[in-house]
Amino acid sequence: MKNSIVNSIKFLPPLSKTILEINKVYAKESASIADMAKIIEEDPMIIANLLKAASSPLYGFSNKIKNAKQAVSLFGMTMTRSIAIGNSVQKLLNVDMQPYGITPDKFAEISSMQATLIYEWYKQIDKKKADTLYFAALLQETGKILIASDIIQEDEAISFQSEIEGSNNIAQVERSYVDVSTSEVTALVFKHWNFDEEMIEMIKYADNPNGASEDIKEYSLALNIVKTIIPINKPLSEQAINFGLKRADDVGYNHEILEDAVDELLDIIAKQKEPQD
Repeated sequence: MKNSIVNSIKFLPPLSKTILEINKVYAKESASIADMAKIIEEDPMIIANLLKAASSPLYGFSNKIKNAKQAVSLFGMTMTRSIAIGNSVQKLLNVDMQPYGITPDKFAEISSMQATLIYEWYKQIDKKKADTLYFAALLQETGKILIASDIIQEDEAISFQSEIEGSNNIAQVERSYVDVSTSEVTALVFKHWNFDEEMIEMIKYADNPNGASEDIKEYSLALNIVKTIIPINKPLSEQAINFGLKRADDVGYNHEILEDAVDELLDIIAKQKEPQD
């Protein structure tokens, strides 16, 4: 890994007090939705991000959400924590995704799509694992922010973007420029912030699931399959979907369950694009 990226991680600012409090509440078995909402109510930015997420068709809420307690009640503790942390992380890292050929908003949208797909897929397999994977999927592309920053500083954005646009292996392109892939950078970022070790490991091996330990491998495989179907350069393209479904089939998943989840996500996106009356 390039020293410039290592140093960028070393000097990252700390997570906000609100995020630390959210993590504490989430870790308490006795904590309630009201406890989580009370913390969130103190942070207008997190409330704004939750309300924005709630209006997205990806979550399918029919009623308008007006306050923090209502948002936490509908999202649940896991999704609330994930969305709050995801938005805070992007703000801390000062997103500029030019080398990947997308805007910060598109980057956030792709992360949300990956999280939605993995949740809809895995809740049919194991609800507890679905909750864990939702959090990991929403954050797994975080390392791209630091890689993009390094590419810009090295004045290689144009050539990097050109290779990314046509690539079926984004991790390989990243390694050719910065000697490391997104999953490894993301893992180091969250290790720096003292996140849960299990989550760090599952993200670390998302670009190389075969390197993961047996108790982590399933999670890393699922993350890898979802980012194959929704890659940052051509999310939900026919080719990407076929690659992801084949990968799922090859490692022993019932690909029909995954295919149903993909179809559901495509339907949501199609409805979002329909003209409103």
